[in-house]
Amino acid sequence: MTGEDAKNGLTYADAGVDVDRGNAFVERIKPFVKATARSGADSQIGGFGGVFDLKATGFKDPLLVAANDGVGTKVKIAIETGRHDTIGIDLVAMCVNDLVVQGAEPLFFLDYYATATLDIDVAASVVKGIAEGCRIAGAALIGGETAEMPGVYAGNDYDLAGFAVGAVEREGLLPRADIGPGDQLIALASSGVHSNGYSLVRRIVARGGHDYEAACPFAPDVTLAEALLTPTRIYVRPLLAALKISSGIKGFAHITGGGITDNLPRILPTGTVAAVDLGTIEPPPVFGWLASEGGVAEKEMLRTFNCGVGMIVVAEAAKADEVVAALVGEGERAWRIGELIAAEADAPAVAYRGVLSF
Repeated sequence: MTGEDAKNGLTYADAGVDVDRGNAFVERIKPFVKATARSGADSQIGGFGGVFDLKATGFKDPLLVAANDGVGTKVKIAIETGRHDTIGIDLVAMCVNDLVVQGAEPLFFLDYYATATLDIDVAASVVKGIAEGCRIAGAALIGGETAEMPGVYAGNDYDLAGFAVGAVEREGLLPRADIGPGDQLIALASSGVHSNGYSLVRRIVARGGHDYEAACPFAPDVTLAEALLTPTRIYVRPLLAALKISSGIKGFAHITGGGITDNLPRILPTGTVAAVDLGTIEPPPVFGWLASEGGVAEKEMLRTFNCGVGMIVVAEAAKADEVVAALVGEGERAWRIGELIAAEADAPAVAYRGVLSF
């Protein structure tokens, strides 16, 4: 290649990928990552893979449980409003809540962040939120991947994925095999919409011509964006604590996309119906606003959103009060919402009675 050819030659940066910027980003987030250190991981990043020492955690006969997820189109609200500090909490929550429902303690987390052109300030804000979510869940952030992908993403768009691994002693794996009629259903309150149904949320906002930066119609002390970006509640610590306090817990169901209707049946044996009393649920105001503003029917609400119930605990009837007390003692708002009954022919997996009071 001649000197003139080299002068006019293209570089990776010319193509939209700046390696130096990526290295600077890694340096920026190291303090956030370090803050998530726990037994089994020192939370140093920069190598080719994250290392975790399972033996250091003290498990005797562990099973590993893995989960991965994203935050859906909730990320678009963060992007459009420039609020990136809590979307990382959502990412962690959606993964670790899926681990704890099987009785597993989250051990470590890895993230994937993809964008057109890396904005270090934005990405660092996102990762700071991821680190905070890991801290809440007790998981170490041991690595991740940041990808600049011009031509795939445009403008300031970015997307997230998370990967979590946990462990549970073999005899503690949930759900238990003895779940069945007579067991009680205990609800744990959600913090709001969590991270599901945002394609419908955004359609409702757009159709109504609402401004994300205006006062929120259902929570006027904050903007609409701030209300809708309320992070997903992480249930790990209270659920693990409750498992140690009471032997009456038989299973957990994380109420995500599909609502109670589609998620609770995932842990129920054939021939069992969940009888849920909707009258016991007090949906946060956001759900009443979405139902009214979007003209969304109750059945659709229940299959799209958590409607105020972020987690359901299946408990032995004789110990249900003990389980509720344990959860309340750990700072959760917990209450009975129904029970399991024997299924009749052609019965739905979830049988609702009463109505939601939006």
